[in-house]
Amino acid sequence: MRDSSCDRIGIFDSGVGGLTVLKQLHRRLPHESILYFADTARLPYGTRSQSEILQFVREILSWMESERVKMVIMACNTSSALALEAVQTEFTFPILGLILPGARAAVTAGKRIGVVATPATAVSGAYRRAILEIDDLAQVWEVGCPEFVPLIEANRLWEPYTRTIAQQYLSSLLAQNIDTLIYGCTHYRHLSPLFTQLLPPAIHLIDPAEPVVSAAEQELELMGLANPIASSSIRFCTSGSPDEFAHKAQQWLGYRPTVEAIDLACLSTIHG
Repeated sequence: MRDSSCDRIGIFDSGVGGLTVLKQLHRRLPHESILYFADTARLPYGTRSQSEILQFVREILSWMESERVKMVIMACNTSSALALEAVQTEFTFPILGLILPGARAAVTAGKRIGVVATPATAVSGAYRRAILEIDDLAQVWEVGCPEFVPLIEANRLWEPYTRTIAQQYLSSLLAQNIDTLIYGCTHYRHLSPLFTQLLPPAIHLIDPAEPVVSAAEQELELMGLANPIASSSIRFCTSGSPDEFAHKAQQWLGYRPTVEAIDLACLSTIHG
């Protein structure tokens, strides 16, 4: 039987947001090799319908299956909210989402929990359900933030307009006297310096990237899939422009990655 412990862990997102999960995973599990896929050709996910998201997720997972990954982390809250449950039974490898780990972390921090998320994630109520299943005394407010992902992808983090938009999105949550805020989209972690300026210091900021990596570590150990060899690599792929993604990713990674263009329709690879 083939030893799959040395296979890669797949991570996917619509763009650079999932790099927050990748960095956390690489820091926590340096022996593991990673396959990162950015579906930039279809960004943003947050305004898509559930049927579209489910189709995209199935295409990405089928491709990752052909690349022989041993586990996949959906580094996309929209996909986690709208597609995780449906696809977990369709593939043989474990698939982890962000919602439940993020909810568990939030309820240990406070009782009045705000969630900033994409419109699709906010409308789904996925965080509210997950939090209330853990602690039915918690109160949850979810706010859809449609402009954040395009602004982050365009690297407009410090523009006055971005600050104004952030103040608008956060105002309703602050009016509820929240004590905890969940980054309900992996892109939003990139806005943490701005959030720190705009929010009272007593509010706990929850980045689901950290607990989902902890969950991945536990799952790998439980299934005997942890890589025992001190050798790792990261392969970057995108459905859009490799040069464009490499340029955007450089700011968050600290280096310019080599990126491949992937045609999901025919599973062909064009090196860029």
